[in-house]
Amino acid sequence: MPAVLKAENLSHRVATSEGPLTLLNNISLQLARGQSLAITGASGSGKSTLLGLLAGLDRPSDGRIWLAGEEITSMDEEQRAALRARSVGFVFQTFQLLPGLTARENVMLPSELRGERNAARRAEDYLARVGLDHRLHHYPRQLSGGEQQRVALARAFCSIAGGDDHSGGILFADEPTGSLDAGNGEKIIDLLFSLNAETATTLVLVTHEQRLAERCGAHLRLAAGEIATDNGGDLAEAAS
Repeated sequence: MPAVLKAENLSHRVATSEGPLTLLNNISLQLARGQSLAITGASGSGKSTLLGLLAGLDRPSDGRIWLAGEEITSMDEEQRAALRARSVGFVFQTFQLLPGLTARENVMLPSELRGERNAARRAEDYLARVGLDHRLHHYPRQLSGGEQQRVALARAFCSIAGGDDHSGGILFADEPTGSLDAGNGEKIIDLLFSLNAETATTLVLVTHEQRLAERCGAHLRLAAGEIATDNGGDLAEAAS
């Protein structure tokens, strides 16, 4: 099965007053459609930097990345943004909902921006899937943290499913349970993997939570910007 996400010899450096600082060094991985990957490691290990590069939010210093079958390292920002709009969804720790829009309007916004005629219906469908069909017209300030993250999940999956709920796509999640209590976090984890399986989405997530990482099919652990292989399995699993 061809890879929908691939990184080859990826490195990233930033300039500091003391000279170049290496954030990532020689990272390679690949995922086929429908696979899931957890990126773990201590704070400062490069997890969020790697996620941003894989999603095309930034460009690496060295190496190549293929996203949804297209090499994004040869694209400019406008081209990468267009690809993200077609194929990528995001879930963040801080929800990133627009406060002036209702739950339904937040979920349908990406589809509306693409000019899809059935955006409202599909938004309502995905909110029902996450148990929020009774909150369609509520604003973020009227929702609990767990409910806001469920809206964010609905928005992410709705935006990458397109007109076909089995079209796949790639979902990037950065600490999706980091702002939630244990009970709501568990609900979000269950919803995340249920929707992931249902829509044949490829899932890449950054997490500190072992229980969340264990739900993924592959695990890449970073230490000081490099893949840590001291337990003997991480590198082989991530590249499978």
